[in-house]
Amino acid sequence: MPVHLIDSLIYQNSWGTPELRALFDDVPRTRSWLEILAVLAETQAEFGLIPPDAARSVATTCRTVELDNAFFEEVRAGFEATNHSTLGLISAIQRRCPGNSGEWVYYGATVQDITDTWTALVLRQVRETVSRELTEIEANLSRLAAEHCDTVMAGRTHGQIGLPITFGFKVAVWAMEVRRHRQRLAEFAPRLDVGQLAGGVGSLSSLGPRALELQKSFLARLGLNAPAISWTTARDTLAEWFNLLALIASTGDKIGHEIYNLQRPEIGEVSEGFVTGTVGSITMPHKRNPEISEHLGTLARLIRHNTALIVESLVHDHERDGRSWKAEWVVLAETCLAVGKLLVLLRTLVGNLVIHTDRMRANLEATGGFVLSEAVMLALAARIGKQSAHTLVYEASMAAHAAGHGLKEAILDNSQICAHLSRDEIEALFDYRQHTGQCGAMVDQVLAELRNIDEPG
Repeated sequence: MPVHLIDSLIYQNSWGTPELRALFDDVPRTRSWLEILAVLAETQAEFGLIPPDAARSVATTCRTVELDNAFFEEVRAGFEATNHSTLGLISAIQRRCPGNSGEWVYYGATVQDITDTWTALVLRQVRETVSRELTEIEANLSRLAAEHCDTVMAGRTHGQIGLPITFGFKVAVWAMEVRRHRQRLAEFAPRLDVGQLAGGVGSLSSLGPRALELQKSFLARLGLNAPAISWTTARDTLAEWFNLLALIASTGDKIGHEIYNLQRPEIGEVSEGFVTGTVGSITMPHKRNPEISEHLGTLARLIRHNTALIVESLVHDHERDGRSWKAEWVVLAETCLAVGKLLVLLRTLVGNLVIHTDRMRANLEATGGFVLSEAVMLALAARIGKQSAHTLVYEASMAAHAAGHGLKEAILDNSQICAHLSRDEIEALFDYRQHTGQCGAMVDQVLAELRNIDEPG
C-alpha cells in the first residue's frame, strides 16, 4: 500500500494530476528508460561499437519486454542484491535477450547517462503542460482585468486600507507575473533540452574514438541536443528548473493568499466559486472555506522546500557524487506533480472567481472618507504648499477620529481649509472613482501587451 500522500488511493489527486502521474509512474518511466537503451544500442551499432545483430536484439527486447509485476520484482531483487541503481534492470533485460546479445546492453554508459537523458525528455513534457496551464490562467486573468478595469476598491498596504485602486489593476499585476513566467519558460527551453552520454567520469572514454559524434547522433535520435561538455556534476540547469517552478508556484500562492484574505466575511470582496456539495466543516455546517486558495499555499510550500533541497545538489565532490543527484530522484516527480496540481487549481480559481463589487464600495465608504486624505491634501497643496496642506489635513483627520466623524464632515467644518477650497470642490474630492490614479491606463497597457500575437520570449 502507498505510504506517501502523492500515491494515496484516497488523496493522490490533491497532490498531482493523472496527466503528469502518467509520466512519472514506474511503468512509463521504465519504458522510457528502455527506449533510451534501445536507441543507444542502435546508435552504437551504427558507429561500430557493438555488433549490429546484438544491437537489434537488445533494441527489440527493450521495446517489447512486458513490464509486469514479475519483471519489477526481478529488477527490485537485483537492485537490493547489488545496491546499484540500474544493475537490476540491466540484468533483467540481459536475461531476456536472445543468445549472448545481452552482453551489449547498456554498453559504456552509466546510470546518469540514462536518468539525466530521461529527465530532459520528461521535463519537456512537463514544460508543455505547465505552458498550457499558464496560457489559460493568463487568459482568465486578462478577462477579469478587462471586466473590472474601473471597478473601484480599497488598495491596502501593511494590511490596512490605503488609497482607492481598481480590481482590474490588482488582477493585471497578477496577469503580468504569469506572462513573465511564460517568457521564462520559453527562454529556458534550450537549456533544458540537453541530454547526457558521458561514461564513467564524463570523458566518454568507453565510447570509442568517435565518441562525440556518437553522442550527438544518439541524442538527436531522441530529439535532444548534445552538451558542449558532460554535465554529470553540473546541476545548475536542473536547479534553474526547480527555481522556475518555485516562482510559478509562489505566484499561485500569492493570488490564493490574496483571495483567501479578501474572502474573509469581514471583507467579503471576492469569493471562490462554490461547488455544490463541498463541505467546509463537519462541525460547523455553515462554513464555506477558501479550500482552493488554501491548498495553493500548501502545494507552494512543498515546491519551495523541494527547490531548496535541489540547490544543495549544486555542490558535488569530484566527477560524481551520489549524495547530490540521488536527492533529485526523490523530489523530481513530487515537485512536478505538485506544480501541475497547483496550476489546475489556480486556473479553476481565477476562472470561477466571484466578485462582490457592492462590498468593495461599502468597504471604501466604511473608512469615513479617510482613504481620500491624500486627494484633499494634494488639492489644498496646490493653493498653500504641500507641507502646510499636510499639517491642516492631518489635524482635521485626527480631530475627526477623536470625535467619531467622517473626514468630509471634518474638512467642511475646518475654516482654514474652506478658505482655500470651495464646498463644491470638497464634495468632488470625495468621489472615489476620481482617485484611482493611473490604474485604468496601466490595465489598458497590460491588456495591450497580453494581446500581442507573438508567443512569449
